[in-house]
Amino acid sequence: MSAAPRVLRFGHSPDADDAYMFYGFHAGLAAIDGCTVEHVLEDIQSLNRRALERADLEITAVSAHAYSFLAERYAVLACGASLGHGVGPVVVARGPRALSSLAGKRVAIPGPLTTAALLLRCECPDCVPVEVMFDRIPAAVLAGEVEAGVIIHESQLTYREEGLTKVLDFGELWRDRDGLPVPLGLDVVRRDLGPERMRAVSRGFRASIEAAHAHEDEAIRYALQFGRGLDVGQGKRFVRMYVNDLTLDLGEVGHRALERLYQRAQVAGAIPAAPVLDIF
Repeated sequence: MSAAPRVLRFGHSPDADDAYMFYGFHAGLAAIDGCTVEHVLEDIQSLNRRALERADLEITAVSAHAYSFLAERYAVLACGASLGHGVGPVVVARGPRALSSLAGKRVAIPGPLTTAALLLRCECPDCVPVEVMFDRIPAAVLAGEVEAGVIIHESQLTYREEGLTKVLDFGELWRDRDGLPVPLGLDVVRRDLGPERMRAVSRGFRASIEAAHAHEDEAIRYALQFGRGLDVGQGKRFVRMYVNDLTLDLGEVGHRALERLYQRAQVAGAIPAAPVLDIF
């Protein structure tokens, strides 16, 4: 009698790009050998905290920032990472201003463990970060609750229509200054699964992303359930921003980008040490 498949819980945020990558699992076009996959939907800051405090999800999306505190329990999957080629979290305000003018001012962040918060600390260390739920940040800026905010997800496409002005796009900064994509999110796998199953997870997840690429229209329609008002054109644009060549394989460029992020984070005093980057 064969053993029952092991259930692996896969945490991801309810966003179009994460949902797109999960499409192959959802549609039965990808699998992890000997396992069934259950997805758990939570916002990224909640997934960061859950991994840090409980580590109960076998596979989870986390911020690259949060991973610096998780490397003992989790390893990085070679696939599933979100790195922005010239695009990234955007600092927005009610009107034109320089980033340096935010020193001493309240700036909304989508959670202290998010990479958006880390990028802000590295580039504007003297501002006062204020945690605001990511989908409320544009409204908080417009209402004057904060002087500026770092927006992620769909707001990166819609902030101008909402009456906000770009102060800085971190993806553009990294492209122009460093010649690198800005690393934002990672998918990680719990080390206690063992190397063989960890590699099976990586193979299965890559197959899920490849299935989404092979059935892009269907995958986009599935992903738009999580797109918070995006139309098909916006959904495709947003997914393609963060599901790119480095999503299938971090490779040497992705590895260098992560190393650069953790070097800067150490200099800024945001992390005690750069994590070991074991990539499966």
